[in-house]
Amino acid sequence: QVQLVQPGGGLVQAGDTLLTSCVDSGRTFSSFAVGWLRETPGKELDFVARRTSGGWPKYAVSVTGRFTISRDNAKNSVYLRMNSLKPEDPAVYYCAADWTTEAVDSGAAAYWGQGTQVTVSS
Repeated sequence: QVQLVQPGGGLVQAGDTLLTSCVDSGRTFSSFAVGWLRETPGKELDFVARRTSGGWPKYAVSVTGRFTISRDNAKNSVYLRMNSLKPEDPAVYYCAADWTTEAVDSGAAAYWGQGTQVTVSS
């Protein structure tokens, strides 16, 4: 069974860097596409980044060049390093996992973390 666990949120200033993580307590992590999506009040869930075990990462245009997704299958973990945080980046960030990249990208993944609040002060 897949259980994605995320740490608590973070408060940073605009321009700062924040690293968040997600750990899967299951045993099939390497088989999944994993990704990050974010949600702000009143808006839809937005795709941020995704990575399969053997493929290239994919990023939303708004974070390309600033965010980096990485994964460590040995630790059943996926990370999101957020550089140069902007005032438009605050959101609840969710990690997600699924057998297909399409499900992760579209917000229809089978497994989700509980979310991490990221706050950016200007």
